[in-house]
Amino acid sequence: MTISNLPVGPAAESQQPLPDLVEQLRPYDPDLVVHDPGGPAECVVRGGELLVAAEKVERVRDGLRRWMDGEQTHDHLGVTRLRLRPAERGRCVELAAEAARAAGTTGTSSAQPNHVHFGSPVLHGTPLLQGTPAPVGPELGRPGEPVPPEPADEVWEPPVTVAVLDTGLDPHPWFAGRTWFSEWGLSPEVLDADDDAGQDRHAGHGTFIAGVLLQHAPGVTLRHQRVLSSLGITDDITVMGGLRRVRRRAAGSGEHVHAVVLSSGCLTADNACPPLLRREVLAYRDATVVAAAGNLGSDRPFWPAALPEVLAVSATDAEGRRPDFANHGPWVDAAAPGVDVASSFVQLRPGAGYHAPGTEHRRYGFARWSGTSFAAPRIAAELALLHRTGLTAEDARAEVLRHFPPR
Repeated sequence: MTISNLPVGPAAESQQPLPDLVEQLRPYDPDLVVHDPGGPAECVVRGGELLVAAEKVERVRDGLRRWMDGEQTHDHLGVTRLRLRPAERGRCVELAAEAARAAGTTGTSSAQPNHVHFGSPVLHGTPLLQGTPAPVGPELGRPGEPVPPEPADEVWEPPVTVAVLDTGLDPHPWFAGRTWFSEWGLSPEVLDADDDAGQDRHAGHGTFIAGVLLQHAPGVTLRHQRVLSSLGITDDITVMGGLRRVRRRAAGSGEHVHAVVLSSGCLTADNACPPLLRREVLAYRDATVVAAAGNLGSDRPFWPAALPEVLAVSATDAEGRRPDFANHGPWVDAAAPGVDVASSFVQLRPGAGYHAPGTEHRRYGFARWSGTSFAAPRIAAELALLHRTGLTAEDARAEVLRHFPPR
């Protein structure tokens, strides 16, 4: 899916319906299934997949044996992925609920579908502001527009660390030379995963978020982990794995992660957080998980943002108002600028022949983009600044909520 193929529409265009979005994505990811399309329980899941806590899998397996076609154990997560027969691939939500009831599993041990998460900008249909980045500057286009100033090259001692779980991080000139850039390894952006000679719709998202964070907290130590595809989709098991890897890596090196930024999320049929995802989020007892509230223009809970323990961030425009695309509701905790945000960007430079994902020709510059995805790192930057003054996680959160109330 390329930027050049996206439809052009007015800035106030309503969000793209999930069934239409899934139809667009299905050629690249055929396992997507819409449950209750257009209804109150609408959500997207991986067809034919259920996730079960390892300690409960025998009881759940017994109840599902006639519908099963195999399983895969993820020892590092303590989770087993059960695969259903092809004829049952569209019944994940119903069979998960039935298996949980039959096995008497509750809470974090329940069987659950493998929910599909969407990066926030993908869920909004406006191509220029809410859906697609608009490159700016002499290298990327719109040459008359000023580019944002480069963040100061600061090193904070003691360090304040923020983890960004997104599409990756490219060696943009803003941060390629910083000491933290490669300490946890490299995860460059994939720009053209579908090999259609055009930049994918979500490509560059992680690099953009990193720029937002550094503009407002230039001395922060950033840790990046890829969990989101360049098409803007991921799922429960991938996000859970990313959360677990960051936590274990930090613990192994004696590093304190102060905040975690998640820009993707999911809807669920019962409007409750997927229990195994909740288990991984709550494992961050001494860090603040900051999550984008989503761009559905809805008050339906968007997970994991809507968890009480997570700081859910919606967006504001230049006048401080909530834009139509931004999710809202009593579960939203804060709001920050998220319309026409300028930040670092990487763009595909077409070259001859095929290039493996992550090795495509690219050029660096800046873009403007809108979405709650870009409000979330602004809040994480504020938390980092407050941690630098010595505030605890609880006090820093209270200060952020006071200065960035939801709209």
